Amino acid sequence: MHRKKNAEIREKLFQLLEGYSNDEVNIKPSAGEWSPVQILEHLYLMELTIIKGIEQELQNPESSTAKPKPIALTVNRFIKVEAPGRTKPSDIYQTIPQIKDKLNQSRASLDALYNAADKEELKRKSMRHPVFGLVPLDQWFSFVGLHEKRHAKQLKQTLKKIK
Repeated sequence: MHRKKNAEIREKLFQLLEGYSNDEVNIKPSAGEWSPVQILEHLYLMELTIIKGIEQELQNPESSTAKPKPIALTVNRFIKVEAPGRTKPSDIYQTIPQIKDKLNQSRASLDALYNAADKEELKRKSMRHPVFGLVPLDQWFSFVGLHEKRHAKQLKQTLKKIK
């Protein structure tokens, strides 16, 4: 279920970039804002962080059980969350094909992890989220798409500012 929705969200995210040049997507609208490429790099880094966290919790015999959380709230941009350090983007110039390739690689890794994981174990174990607390591992796969949907709104606004 999550895979189809995540793919749709990703496709819409990529469609937002159509008509923009590599130079344009590397422009920051202001000093305190991310460029379009930085938004996408954040999504890539977040996906890698989630993959690593899920892998660690699957190996952790003491991983806690948690009740499902209202992760659909993730798309609400009124709830501000500071990006964890390891998910903050760099200032490195990247082309649209480069960042798309990174995102495609991280998605392939996420899908491979889901395919290889014991689905009961994904329900039984959890990982901490800064807003929701302990979230069952199986919800993290949907969270990735919801997180991208949240940032798609940011990307759309940022692209309008730089045009």
